[in-house]
Amino acid sequence: MKVIIVTGSVGSGKTTLAKRLSKKLDYEYIDISKLIEQEKISYGYDKKMKCKLIDIKKLNKALIELIDNYKNSIIKNSNKKNKKIIEGIVIDSHLSHYLPKKYVDLCIVTKCDIKELNKRLKKRKYGGDKIRENIECEIFDICLNEAKEQRHNLLVIDTTKGINMGDISKRVKRIIK
Repeated sequence: MKVIIVTGSVGSGKTTLAKRLSKKLDYEYIDISKLIEQEKISYGYDKKMKCKLIDIKKLNKALIELIDNYKNSIIKNSNKKNKKIIEGIVIDSHLSHYLPKKYVDLCIVTKCDIKELNKRLKKRKYGGDKIRENIECEIFDICLNEAKEQRHNLLVIDTTKGINMGDISKRVKRIIK
Protein backbone atom coordinates (compact mmCIF):
# COMPACT_ATOMS: atom_id res chain seq x y z
CA MET A 1 0.00 0.00 0.00
CA LYS A 2 1.27 3.46 -0.94
CA VAL A 3 1.10 6.52 1.30
CA ILE A 4 1.10 9.98 -0.27
CA ILE A 5 1.04 13.08 1.89
CA VAL A 6 0.05 16.50 0.57
CA THR A 7 1.34 19.53 2.46
CA GLY A 8 1.77 23.23 1.82
CA SER A 9 0.77 26.64 3.12
CA VAL A 10 -2.85 27.29 3.99
CA GLY A 11 -4.69 28.20 0.77
CA SER A 12 -2.02 26.79 -1.54
CA GLY A 13 -4.28 24.12 -3.06
CA LYS A 14 -3.53 21.09 -0.88
CA THR A 15 -7.08 19.90 -0.39
CA THR A 16 -8.10 20.39 -4.01
CA LEU A 17 -5.04 18.49 -5.19
CA ALA A 18 -5.33 15.75 -2.55
CA LYS A 19 -9.00 15.06 -3.27
CA ARG A 20 -8.50 15.02 -7.05
CA LEU A 21 -5.39 12.84 -6.79
CA SER A 22 -7.07 10.31 -4.50
CA LYS A 23 -9.98 10.08 -6.94
CA LYS A 24 -7.69 9.78 -9.99
CA LEU A 25 -5.56 7.04 -8.38
CA ASP A 26 -8.53 5.39 -6.63
CA TYR A 27 -6.83 5.89 -3.25
CA GLU A 28 -8.51 6.63 0.06
CA TYR A 29 -8.59 10.34 0.98
CA ILE A 30 -7.68 11.19 4.59
CA ASP A 31 -8.52 14.64 5.97
CA ILE A 32 -6.32 15.18 9.02
CA SER A 33 -8.69 17.80 10.45
CA LYS A 34 -11.29 15.03 10.92
CA LEU A 35 -8.68 12.79 12.55
CA ILE A 36 -7.74 15.65 14.91
CA GLU A 37 -11.40 15.93 15.96
CA GLN A 38 -11.91 12.16 16.35
CA GLU A 39 -8.71 11.57 18.31
CA LYS A 40 -8.90 14.85 20.29
CA ILE A 41 -5.37 15.82 19.28
CA SER A 42 -5.92 19.55 19.75
CA TYR A 43 -4.72 20.94 23.08
CA GLY A 44 -6.16 24.44 22.80
CA TYR A 45 -7.24 27.26 20.56
CA ASP A 46 -5.33 30.32 19.37
CA LYS A 47 -7.91 33.13 19.48
CA LYS A 48 -5.69 35.58 17.62
CA MET A 49 -5.10 33.25 14.66
CA LYS A 50 -8.45 31.48 15.04
CA CYS A 51 -7.00 27.99 14.82
CA LYS A 52 -6.53 24.89 16.95
CA LEU A 53 -3.19 24.09 18.55
CA ILE A 54 -2.02 20.61 17.58
CA ASP A 55 0.25 18.18 19.40
CA ILE A 56 2.44 16.87 16.55
CA LYS A 57 3.59 13.77 18.50
CA LYS A 58 -0.02 12.73 19.14
CA LEU A 59 -0.90 13.49 15.51
CA ASN A 60 1.96 11.34 14.22
CA LYS A 61 0.99 8.52 16.58
CA ALA A 62 -2.61 8.64 15.32
CA LEU A 63 -1.48 8.77 11.66
CA ILE A 64 0.91 5.85 12.09
CA GLU A 65 -1.88 3.84 13.72
CA LEU A 66 -4.22 4.77 10.85
CA ILE A 67 -1.64 3.71 8.23
CA ASP A 68 -1.02 0.43 10.09
CA ASN A 69 -4.77 -0.22 10.25
CA TYR A 70 -5.08 0.28 6.48
CA LYS A 71 -2.15 -2.05 5.84
CA ASN A 72 -3.57 -4.68 8.21
CA SER A 73 -7.00 -4.48 6.57
CA ILE A 74 -5.38 -5.15 3.19
CA ILE A 75 -3.75 -8.31 4.53
CA LYS A 76 -7.00 -9.49 6.17
CA ASN A 77 -9.14 -8.78 3.10
CA SER A 78 -6.71 -10.03 0.46
CA ASN A 79 -8.18 -13.54 0.48
CA LYS A 80 -11.83 -12.47 0.46
CA LYS A 81 -13.84 -12.18 -2.74
CA ASN A 82 -15.54 -8.90 -3.68
CA LYS A 83 -13.55 -6.85 -1.19
CA LYS A 84 -12.02 -3.61 -2.36
CA ILE A 85 -8.27 -3.72 -1.96
CA ILE A 86 -6.94 -0.34 -0.88
CA GLU A 87 -3.89 0.39 -2.97
CA GLY A 88 -3.03 3.63 -1.25
CA ILE A 89 -4.04 6.63 0.80
CA VAL A 90 -3.63 10.37 0.30
CA ILE A 91 -3.21 12.33 3.52
CA ASP A 92 -4.16 16.03 3.35
CA SER A 93 -2.76 18.59 5.81
CA HIS A 94 -0.22 21.35 6.21
CA LEU A 95 1.04 19.19 9.10
CA SER A 96 1.37 15.92 7.18
CA HIS A 97 5.07 16.46 6.40
CA TYR A 98 5.89 15.88 10.09
CA LEU A 99 5.10 12.20 9.57
CA PRO A 100 8.39 10.22 9.60
CA LYS A 101 9.80 9.33 6.18
CA LYS A 102 9.57 5.57 6.73
CA TYR A 103 5.75 5.77 6.59
CA VAL A 104 5.57 7.91 3.44
CA ASP A 105 6.13 6.97 -0.20
CA LEU A 106 5.73 10.50 -1.56
CA CYS A 107 5.35 13.99 -0.11
CA ILE A 108 3.69 16.50 -2.43
CA VAL A 109 4.23 20.14 -1.49
CA THR A 110 1.81 22.62 -3.01
CA LYS A 111 3.11 26.10 -3.81
CA CYS A 112 1.26 29.23 -4.88
CA ASP A 113 2.25 32.72 -6.00
CA ILE A 114 1.79 35.07 -3.04
CA LYS A 115 -0.52 37.44 -4.91
CA GLU A 116 -2.85 34.56 -5.76
CA LEU A 117 -2.49 33.14 -2.24
CA ASN A 118 -3.47 36.53 -0.81
CA LYS A 119 -6.63 36.53 -2.97
CA ARG A 120 -7.52 33.00 -1.86
CA LEU A 121 -7.08 33.83 1.83
CA LYS A 122 -9.09 37.04 1.55
CA LYS A 123 -11.85 35.08 -0.17
CA ARG A 124 -11.92 32.82 2.91
CA LYS A 125 -12.35 36.00 4.99
CA TYR A 126 -9.20 35.43 7.03
CA GLY A 127 -8.00 38.29 9.23
CA GLY A 128 -4.89 40.34 8.44
CA ASP A 129 -2.61 38.55 10.92
CA LYS A 130 -3.62 35.13 9.66
CA ILE A 131 -3.15 36.19 6.02
CA ARG A 132 0.25 37.68 6.80
CA GLU A 133 1.39 34.58 8.70
CA ASN A 134 0.34 32.23 5.87
CA ILE A 135 1.92 34.40 3.18
CA GLU A 136 5.15 34.49 5.20
CA CYS A 137 4.95 30.70 5.48
CA GLU A 138 4.77 30.54 1.68
CA ILE A 139 7.55 33.11 1.12
CA PHE A 140 9.93 31.25 3.41
CA ASP A 141 8.94 27.80 2.09
CA ILE A 142 8.25 26.56 5.61
CA CYS A 143 6.41 23.37 4.60
CA LEU A 144 8.89 22.57 1.83
CA ASN A 145 11.92 23.12 4.07
CA GLU A 146 10.43 21.07 6.90
CA ALA A 147 9.60 18.27 4.44
CA LYS A 148 13.22 18.39 3.22
CA GLU A 149 14.41 18.16 6.83
CA GLN A 150 12.33 14.98 7.18
CA ARG A 151 14.11 13.72 4.01
CA HIS A 152 10.83 12.95 2.27
CA ASN A 153 10.69 11.91 -1.37
CA LEU A 154 9.38 15.25 -2.72
CA LEU A 155 7.25 16.48 -5.59
CA VAL A 156 6.58 20.23 -5.66
CA ILE A 157 3.44 21.38 -7.49
CA ASP A 158 2.65 25.01 -8.31
CA THR A 159 -1.12 25.50 -8.11
CA THR A 160 -1.17 29.21 -8.98
CA LYS A 161 -2.76 28.67 -12.38
CA GLY A 162 -4.70 25.54 -11.50
CA ILE A 163 -4.05 21.83 -11.26
CA ASN A 164 -3.37 19.56 -14.25
CA MET A 165 -4.36 16.17 -12.82
CA GLY A 166 -3.35 14.26 -15.92
CA ASP A 167 0.23 15.51 -15.69
CA ILE A 168 0.40 15.25 -11.90
CA SER A 169 -0.98 11.69 -11.74
CA LYS A 170 1.54 10.55 -14.38
CA ARG A 171 4.39 12.11 -12.40
CA VAL A 172 3.14 10.54 -9.16
CA LYS A 173 2.79 7.08 -10.72
CA ARG A 174 6.36 7.28 -12.06
CA ILE A 175 7.71 8.24 -8.65
CA ILE A 176 5.84 5.69 -6.51
CA LYS A 177 6.23 2.62 -8.71
